Amino acid sequence: MAHSDNFEFTLRPATPADVLTIAVLGMQVFMDTYATEGVRDAIAREALESFAPQTIAAFIERPDTLFLLAEANQHLVGFAQVCLQADHAMVGDQHAAELNRLYVQERFTGRGLGWQLLQRAEIEASARGASKLWATVWVGNPRALLFYPRQGYENAGSPVHRLQAETHQNVLFCKSLKPMELDTARV
Repeated sequence: MAHSDNFEFTLRPATPADVLTIAVLGMQVFMDTYATEGVRDAIAREALESFAPQTIAAFIERPDTLFLLAEANQHLVGFAQVCLQADHAMVGDQHAAELNRLYVQERFTGRGLGWQLLQRAEIEASARGASKLWATVWVGNPRALLFYPRQGYENAGSPVHRLQAETHQNVLFCKSLKPMELDTARV
């Protein structure tokens, strides 16, 4: 397999044919991010449940969920998952959307791909009526804790996330979106 450091990224919506690659990439990035001290039962169960192909397939089929994929040379290298109409007590807006995941394969970080995916997620969510986009970030993810404020997101509080039977501190970031109309030729 030939390798190159010159990548052009293409963004597109997910289809049912993408389930397997999303599941594997999701599990890889999840493990790289959250299994920083090795693998234990809670991490293993969460990864297997969250990224089971049937779980990903169900999300892709939901009309209130957007999956945006980033590819380089026809290989999946990142994705964004957005849930529409997903308010949070710290957001307080029934028209808010949640950025459930913004995952980029480690080799492709630092190349602007996360920014491209986030920008596209904001556009797509706004075009579908979202007035705000929010995301929770684990306090043990310093790169993400720096990324969101650079993109105009504000710290809205510190919710606790439950991972299996464990609790983990997070930071909730939120951004108001500009109203946009959906360009159906682009989606």
